[in-house]
Amino acid sequence: MIKNFIYTILGLFLGLFLFAVGLVTVAVLVTYPKLPELDAVKYYQPKEPLTIYSSDGVIIGTYGDERREFRNINEFPQNLKNAVLAAEDKRFYEHWGVDVIGVARAIIGNLTGGVRSGASTITQQVARNFYLTNEQTITRKFNEALLAYKIERTLTKDQILELYFNQIYLGQRAYGFAAASKIYFNKNVQDLTLAEATILAGLPKAPSAFNPIVNPTRARVRQEYILNNMLDLNMITPAQRQEAWNAELIYERHRMQINQDALYVAEMARQYLYEKYGEDIYTQGFKVYTTVSIEHQKVATAALRKALRNFPSKGYRGAEAQLDLSKMEDVELELEQYLSNTYTVTGMIPAVITEIKGNSMEVLFQGGKKATLPKHAGVNNKHLGNNALKVGSVIRVAYDGNRPYVTQQPEIQGALVSMDTETGAIRAMVGGYDFHSKAFNRATQSIRQPGSTFKPFVYSAALSKGLRADTLVNDAPFTYRGWSPKNSDGYYAGMIPLRTALMKSKNVVSVRLAHAMGVSYVHRYVQRFGFRPEQVPQSLSLALGSGSATPLQMAEGYATFANGGYKVTGYVVDKIYDTKGNLRAEMQPMVARQNAQQIIEPRNAYVMTSMLQDVIRSGTATRANALGRRDLAGKTGTTNDAKDVWFVGYNPKIVTAVYMGYDTPRSMGRVFGGTLALPIWMDYMRFALKGMPDKGFPAPKGNVQQNIKPQITVDNSTDNPNAVRQAPARTTQNEEENDGQVNDDNSNDKDDKTDSLF
Repeated sequence: MIKNFIYTILGLFLGLFLFAVGLVTVAVLVTYPKLPELDAVKYYQPKEPLTIYSSDGVIIGTYGDERREFRNINEFPQNLKNAVLAAEDKRFYEHWGVDVIGVARAIIGNLTGGVRSGASTITQQVARNFYLTNEQTITRKFNEALLAYKIERTLTKDQILELYFNQIYLGQRAYGFAAASKIYFNKNVQDLTLAEATILAGLPKAPSAFNPIVNPTRARVRQEYILNNMLDLNMITPAQRQEAWNAELIYERHRMQINQDALYVAEMARQYLYEKYGEDIYTQGFKVYTTVSIEHQKVATAALRKALRNFPSKGYRGAEAQLDLSKMEDVELELEQYLSNTYTVTGMIPAVITEIKGNSMEVLFQGGKKATLPKHAGVNNKHLGNNALKVGSVIRVAYDGNRPYVTQQPEIQGALVSMDTETGAIRAMVGGYDFHSKAFNRATQSIRQPGSTFKPFVYSAALSKGLRADTLVNDAPFTYRGWSPKNSDGYYAGMIPLRTALMKSKNVVSVRLAHAMGVSYVHRYVQRFGFRPEQVPQSLSLALGSGSATPLQMAEGYATFANGGYKVTGYVVDKIYDTKGNLRAEMQPMVARQNAQQIIEPRNAYVMTSMLQDVIRSGTATRANALGRRDLAGKTGTTNDAKDVWFVGYNPKIVTAVYMGYDTPRSMGRVFGGTLALPIWMDYMRFALKGMPDKGFPAPKGNVQQNIKPQITVDNSTDNPNAVRQAPARTTQNEEENDGQVNDDNSNDKDDKTDSLF
């Protein structure tokens, strides 16, 4: 009877076993054909960040959430490969995707209350990382095992290991061991020691728990486990194990060497690429080359910063930020993490006040360096409000020899943009003092009043109506609908030629011209230079630059005068390569005299350039004569109350626009475009024009001075705001300009045609 019972039990178990085998067989037969194709692992395309370069191959920006450096499996050191196998999959080169022995051991350990462990092989982890989720279900584990088997049948062991070594997440936004080596030890992966390799090999199991910087104790426990496994597997000797265990580990965060002089250019390129390709730009490993050169950027940045830094400051403004140290568990560690994302600009080092006592205060710099400074007047200063200095304040520190002192970045801001007059390729662009403090690009995004730098477009409109450089216009006071435009110096010269009026930046003459042509005509005409309708007021004040424009728009507009009348558009992205080095796209710009649109006649552009050359030779920009060149033309600009100052100038090949002003517009005092903006332009152009032939501007075909019947009534009376007549005249008097009265509400003039027009 007992025998029959035993047979019954054995039969039952056999039946259950056969049923289970049958069930698994059916599941495999049903599930295996439905498994995903293995294109993702056969044709592996790692997510690599976008890298942006200058035209001369210097990195100026990287963008992407995943830090990854793809390496062939043979490029990883043997110690690291052994350490990973000892930690994750001892029988990797023996199993078929699933380690049956490991699974059995894990089941026994889990059932008997021993060491709880999983049994996922490296191949299974690859399957999970590429195709599955991390949910803990039988279905997921079953699919994972089948996928692992399919992968093993498709790829070699080394190919699978290569995928794992490049794809696995290892904390700190690092994917793959090559990136992790840089992130944790600032080393190329080939240079890792055994001690460092075993630390990194411990990360795949739990990147956060075994992070050696955040959890050094747990990381060491994991390292010991791996070293012991390597010893048991005869991968290392006892002496090597002991040496690695005793080795001092130095963690050093890697910071990619990104040139700091072209960050505004990199961001402009990133925005362009995002609009073109979307989110793919952050994962496809694009390598993008821009039009700017690092040397041009360096000089342009230095020129702008020097002027902004030397502008008089109106007192200390207080802390850049306030950190609450009382809420930090590890103050020095968290401050180091904060400071690691800050940058020193022109010797102004970011620091955090950690202690204030007596007449001194202690500050902490990046890298754990400390310094003691005299107690600053900003400490607990009520006038600074929330920016008063206290423990936790983020400040800037500079050194006078060995003596540290509190300093601050300038509040005044500005921009410089320089471009090729023929193609629009941007050679240099600086959007402010410090990109890290504020990424707002004033060269392309700051829409400000251009002041007298806008007048050449009005004069160009006058030339299009048949006036000439020697046409006389009455420079005398007048009032129109309650508005009386004034010359900044209060001096009125009577009948003077257009050339002289522009050279001396006569406000009244500009307004008379706009009145004579009609605001509607001028409003339409200036749009051909790239100004949008809403940027230009439909009133007489447009003649004084009361509208709005970006420095890039001004540079593009002046490029038309420089290149003979063609519209070119500024651009920074030149060539785009994919991760394999294949050319993906190349800019095809609209080039003057080839395929660009001609928006004004060559004679108009030539005469305007001649008049703007006089501005430099004898007008408001005579400082530029110090460059010793004959091929320079340009115009200064100073808006009402000196809230904005400008200089835009060019030679036949390069046009550069410079702007200065506060982000929240307010008066800068008794300053002018010729005293603030022009010196910046000169500092840059002195370098940009070095070695460039001084050939002057080519004259267009035909008679530049041919007589064209003016479409504006000739009238010599001094009380007629439209009075013009043809007669030659010259002057050499040099005066600075200021565009006063541009905001007078009474200047609103939708269509100012009079009986004497047309």
